[in-house]
Amino acid sequence: MAGGIRESQGDDLVENHEINVTPFIDVMLVLLIIFMVAAPLATVDINVDLPVSNATPADRPQQPVFITVQPDLTLSIGNDNLPVSALGPALAKVTNNNKEERIFLRADKEVAYGDLMDVMNSMRDNGYLKIALVGLESTVAPTAGATPVTPANEAAAQ
Repeated sequence: MAGGIRESQGDDLVENHEINVTPFIDVMLVLLIIFMVAAPLATVDINVDLPVSNATPADRPQQPVFITVQPDLTLSIGNDNLPVSALGPALAKVTNNNKEERIFLRADKEVAYGDLMDVMNSMRDNGYLKIALVGLESTVAPTAGATPVTPANEAAAQ
């Protein structure tokens, strides 16, 4: 109980040995409401459409090795289609077993990120650690305040 009834009429104040928990409960309820409101804001659910690279392209070798991951998850080295299990021997044949050669990996937009990582892990397991990701090259640098042109923005504008 927060308050006590004084039984004596004297000038002596009687000590109250009960803790007043009302302010504590009020603070806890306010904190509960704050966390209930802030918890949904902490989760992030954003669709990501990766932008086009506007960096200056690096020099490519005379005969680069391109591995293409198609939407149906088939791999291609040059014009030859192959399964993921045959990637190691095919890379060894194309690169003359040179594990230091840079391999250019390109994938369709529809390929899931996890599937692309599986291909990269397969390349790493076979000893090919120099992997370059290929993207579209932007011809115009975005100006300040302008919306960058992405395939999603381009489709919305049409």
